[in-house]
Amino acid sequence: MSGPLAGIRVIDMTAVVVGPICSRMMADQGAEVIKVEAPEGDLLRRMAQGSRNPGMSGKFMQFNRNKRSLALDIKHPEGRAALLRLIEGADVFVSNIRPQALERAGLGWEALRARNPRLIHCSILAFGRGGPYFNRPAYDPIIQSLSGVAGTFERANGTPRFVPMVMTDHITGLIAAQCIGFALYRREKTGIGEAIEVPMFENMASFVMSEHLGAGTFDPPVGPLGDGRLLSPDYRPVATRDGYITVGPNTNAQAFGFFDAIGRPELKTDPRFRDAASRTANAADYLEIRAGAMREKTTAEWLAILGEKDVPCAAYNSLESLLEDPHLAATGFFAAEEHPSEGRIRRTAIPNRFSGGMREEALPAPRLGEQSRAILRQAGLDDATIDRLAEAGVVVEPGG
Repeated sequence: MSGPLAGIRVIDMTAVVVGPICSRMMADQGAEVIKVEAPEGDLLRRMAQGSRNPGMSGKFMQFNRNKRSLALDIKHPEGRAALLRLIEGADVFVSNIRPQALERAGLGWEALRARNPRLIHCSILAFGRGGPYFNRPAYDPIIQSLSGVAGTFERANGTPRFVPMVMTDHITGLIAAQCIGFALYRREKTGIGEAIEVPMFENMASFVMSEHLGAGTFDPPVGPLGDGRLLSPDYRPVATRDGYITVGPNTNAQAFGFFDAIGRPELKTDPRFRDAASRTANAADYLEIRAGAMREKTTAEWLAILGEKDVPCAAYNSLESLLEDPHLAATGFFAAEEHPSEGRIRRTAIPNRFSGGMREEALPAPRLGEQSRAILRQAGLDDATIDRLAEAGVVVEPGG
């Protein structure tokens, strides 16, 4: 058995995070992903902290497992011709190149579907067509700023800031992979490929406002924008006697169990907290009571007490303690791997499981151009031609 995308070939012309997250999702599910890189390689090879060898940063390795690397100068006519030969036999083409640049390179949807009508052509964009931002460059912090992500922090704490991870890249990359899966399903029924555009800004605006449009859903609005519970400065892990804990009672049974656990059973009949709507309307008071109670005992004591009441709760993990989390250890989430050039490494395992089978062969993140020759042979080029292109700098191989 193999992964659900076994037999699907993906030409991956993405870089940094948003696109590689998308293609990694497909690679993890068994697709053959050919990562087409410029001769200098994906920027993430060099810009991320932590590496043993040049061009193989830890972050690059996390986002590019199960892929093969073809380092090719597509500005050169023969490099572009080789790429087009690969695309003719592919199922999916995905890029996060700006649309106008993609068109200039002859890699837009109309040009490629003329060569391969079954192709799924996915462009991950910063901004969708039709608006004044279209074709602007952007990275994650630009989108966090525009889409309201940073603004939620200002509402909660008085100062706008970014989520300290490239969250908009992750979310948009996963949405792009989902859209490609939808398009592949339709192609199975119609036999015809299609173009997909996945804009970061619009997807993140949808993500934020699905949570925070709230009373603004109605015209005219029936109240202020924003979920007051989520925007409360007390909506965070709270201090215990020796650390932190997160407690999340939502249903009446959970909330009432929480009140019993903290020795405040009278709160079950308090008009502010007697049902979910009341607790939401009085979120500030509810969260303040929670924070005050948690300081009275240790984290371990609260986990035991709240666990007996079936109240959702969890210890707080730092980045360091997450590596030692007992659940992740039991499920084998942090997998050890011997990388052929980088030695022993730790990588995250594929979290999701398919009863029909998973990817059988795990490929380590590739060195720049590691499979260039093998991939170009697949495209029909002979070794003499590949040698000539390598000498001209059109093709890059490791050590070249």
